[in-house]
Amino acid sequence: MTLPRHQLAALALVLTLHAPAFAQPDLAVLREQVFAAERAFAKTMADRDHAAFTRHVAEDAVFFTGSAPLRGHAAVTEGWKRFFEGPEAPFSWEPQDVEVLASGQLAHSSGPVRDRNGKIIARFNSVWRQEAPGVWRAVFDKGSEVCNASTP
Repeated sequence: MTLPRHQLAALALVLTLHAPAFAQPDLAVLREQVFAAERAFAKTMADRDHAAFTRHVAEDAVFFTGSAPLRGHAAVTEGWKRFFEGPEAPFSWEPQDVEVLASGQLAHSSGPVRDRNGKIIARFNSVWRQEAPGVWRAVFDKGSEVCNASTP
């Protein structure tokens, strides 16, 4: 089947105009965005800024805190409010590893959680979703205690 020249030209124009939509995301750039989002998220705890914390949590987020998961933005942000009470943060965290899906829509971050004295007490794992270009929000978050076994 051969298309007339004007149809070929129209098809070429449509494909050219939509080429950016088919382009693969720059995963290195997205990875750095997630590192920055996670650092900003952690800074909310250090700054004792619960309002800023709430802006990093997705509407449909699930955070595993305590015996039952907190589901939804309101439950997560209300459930975490207690960690923002008082002048000192009860813990801190920092991203150590970040990986982004090839689609550029989801990312995983993990790293150490430290107590007030800087001792590693847990590791966190978070899943981030890109909700708009450059805007990442946490959709899942879970911490796991570290093993205190001594090495032989």
